[in-house]
Amino acid sequence: MHNFMDLQRFAEGGTLVNATNQYVNAYDGTYEAFSGSNTLSPENKTFYNTALLENAKAEMVHSQFAKRTPLPRGNGKTVEWRKFNTIAPASQLTEGVIPTGQKLGMSTLTDEVSQYGTYVAISDMLDLTAIDPVAMEAQVELSASAGRTEDELCRNDLMTGTNVLYAQKVVSGVATDVSQRSGLDMTAVLTPDTVKRAKTKLKKLHAPTIDGKYVAIIHPSVAYDLTSHKDWIEYHKYAGTKEIFSGEIGELDGVRFVESSQAKVFRDSTCPSDGNNGRLAVYATLFLGKDAFGCIDLQGGGLQMILHSASEAGGPLDQFSTVGYKLTTNGAKVLYEDRMVRVESCSHYSGEDVAN
Repeated sequence: MHNFMDLQRFAEGGTLVNATNQYVNAYDGTYEAFSGSNTLSPENKTFYNTALLENAKAEMVHSQFAKRTPLPRGNGKTVEWRKFNTIAPASQLTEGVIPTGQKLGMSTLTDEVSQYGTYVAISDMLDLTAIDPVAMEAQVELSASAGRTEDELCRNDLMTGTNVLYAQKVVSGVATDVSQRSGLDMTAVLTPDTVKRAKTKLKKLHAPTIDGKYVAIIHPSVAYDLTSHKDWIEYHKYAGTKEIFSGEIGELDGVRFVESSQAKVFRDSTCPSDGNNGRLAVYATLFLGKDAFGCIDLQGGGLQMILHSASEAGGPLDQFSTVGYKLTTNGAKVLYEDRMVRVESCSHYSGEDVAN
């Protein structure tokens, strides 16, 4: 008779355990001192087995505007979106004559989901001796991490859009058009006129609105340049008449603005010189119409908080518990290029902000 032990049960979970005053490897006993922002002082009294991911929602600014497409369990990893061609306007009829019908065409787009995740391990000694609920605090931080992860994946996919406008350079009241990112400078900031240009482009492309208005996702550094304009309407002045989007800060010229530090910031060789052997940061403000992009909702997947007690994850002596999350997402799939315009500009803060 043979007895088998499932060694995989103990695999990997203890290579980095947060202990009372340092990190410890559960398998070889080596220690690593706390350092910098990773320091976790003893703060746990009660280990919580369950938690919701409410904090993640505040970070999911981009994905809130996606066309959500369900993927039932057991149906693979891929979703197909069908797009029908635009029907031309009708022609004048001739009495008694059957007109020529139009062709109905269709194209398809596909995308598939992938998984992402991370966790922290908490020693039983930390669990027993800490004062405050570290496990719950860990869940809060993990929730925010999950939200940022999904939002960054979504945002990065949206940066592949091909409709791009560049803010004009303005010197002594004279505006000059810019045709590429490297041609921007510190005078090329987002202005009400640029907002009107982006809105006009969406209207000319027949992009449908989102509840009657277009929406723009804007970085705080760019919002600084725009919100002081006399025509800016702060969201609290209309909040009672409509549902407010997560991160919404106000409206200008019929465009509702949603602020996020996750809005894309470029600072690389494609950006303008700062005049000192460096580069200026360039910001992407994303103007959206309805259903410009799609996200997949996998049944039974999506975003999950996972907690394991010391008896489940803590090795042969129940020495640590784990708290983590698993995210199943496709990021985003651009469905309609003509429903999305990216406006690139500099900002008052272009000399100090970093790429994200």
